[in-house]
Amino acid sequence: MYLHLCCVAGGKNVMVDCGMHMGYSDHRKFPDFSYISKTGPLTPLLDAVIISHFHLDHCGALPYFSEMRGYDGPIYMTYPTKAICPILLEDYRKISVERKGETNFFTSQMIKDCMRKVVTVDLHQTVKVDDELEIKAYYAGHVLGAAMFQIKVGEQSVVYTGDYNMTPDRHLGSAWIDKCRPDVIITESTYATTIRDSKRCRERNFLSKVHECVANGGKVLIPVFALGRAQELCILLETYWERKNLTVPIYFSAGLTAKANHYYKLFIGWTNQKIKDTFVERNMFEFRHILPFDRSYVDNPGPQVLFATPGMLHAGLSLFVFKKWAPDPKNMVILPGYCVAGTVGSKVLAGHKSIEVPGGMKIPVNLSVQHLSFSAHADAKGIMQLISQSGAKNVILVHGERKKMGFLSGKIEKELGVKCYFPANGQSCEIATSSPLPICMSRKFLKRVAADDGAGSRHSHTHTTSLVASYATSPTPYVTLSYATSLQPSLALLHALANACSHAGSIIEL
Repeated sequence: MYLHLCCVAGGKNVMVDCGMHMGYSDHRKFPDFSYISKTGPLTPLLDAVIISHFHLDHCGALPYFSEMRGYDGPIYMTYPTKAICPILLEDYRKISVERKGETNFFTSQMIKDCMRKVVTVDLHQTVKVDDELEIKAYYAGHVLGAAMFQIKVGEQSVVYTGDYNMTPDRHLGSAWIDKCRPDVIITESTYATTIRDSKRCRERNFLSKVHECVANGGKVLIPVFALGRAQELCILLETYWERKNLTVPIYFSAGLTAKANHYYKLFIGWTNQKIKDTFVERNMFEFRHILPFDRSYVDNPGPQVLFATPGMLHAGLSLFVFKKWAPDPKNMVILPGYCVAGTVGSKVLAGHKSIEVPGGMKIPVNLSVQHLSFSAHADAKGIMQLISQSGAKNVILVHGERKKMGFLSGKIEKELGVKCYFPANGQSCEIATSSPLPICMSRKFLKRVAADDGAGSRHSHTHTTSLVASYATSPTPYVTLSYATSLQPSLALLHALANACSHAGSIIEL
């Protein structure tokens, strides 16, 4: 579950992501909004809500928050996220309400009403929320439309990464951010202690496992989310089936292939360069070997491969098929991503040989279980790379396991020299920041500095720094230097000034 409240500066409050917990069916599935307000309305307390991408652990509680809890302020997300969110939310609502009989849930109309409040954001576009608050989106990879957001008030800023991937794959590029030097970067840490092996090695292993299972007459279940890893693995199997001339049927949850294909066509600009370059000749998402699945196929004799949603085996088609195929040792389940604690997927990965599924039924787990990580999250190396790339002054780790976050926190502080925090759910994290101080000087002074720099300065560095510090703490909003200053002008003086003013934001020539 994902809910963060960033108090950026000047009384501005921005909530980043509004997800649900896949492991619960009761009130715990939605975030505890009492952290924002115990009794009163939510809208006056928030200046904006930002949704990083369409996965349900990041957007699943949004209609509940806006339509049932009454939030009426602006909601920001990218164009692909706005297009895909309502489809996944409606799918989630149908499973929860119509199949599982859950109550206190949002309706189809509420999803539509919620989406009307959304303001769309393009990559690298700076959006003014109000006179003081602005946001900017950066490409995150991960899934179609995923974005990292810089939230800025005056000279203070926070970068919130959402989920991101620093490694390009078969259909998306890698995450990228400029050196925006935020005061704080809030980054996911799903794979805080993992350094992945090569992508080619993982792909070869995956194809080998699938081929071996179907060659022995077994069935392969691959639980995935509708968009993202599903397309990545479909492209991989499609290419392999074509190369090996295999005829074993591959299926995908009916309806979702067509929807996914539509959105990848619509937002082709969000894919990687190879997909864009070959799109006119052949759409990589129009699969020849992958067919829509019907539930009646589940008992068909002989081998088959099925991509089924959702990815954590907690509900829907993937759970339905798992219950049917799990008792047979000839079959295989390949879990290509992370599974939240409490889900059936997490219990399967933990090696449980008998699992109680929703509804109370116990399932014997005799099939082969494989965890081949094709997750579109950054590994430890990627997380460190992004922090370094952004030039962040402080780091907050979220979306991870506490012990692993503790390990990565120590690594960040030691190797990058940046203070790192990993607060628990519900815990506040207060970080003091210092604002850059512009330096104003006359053109004449600047020329004198350039002319005299070769001669050097005999002035004490300590004296220069203490003088500058007294300027920095004065009531004036900037430091002014002129030709009449009593100190010998030199570049050394300017460097000392910049350091004393917390890395001055700019030198303004007057």
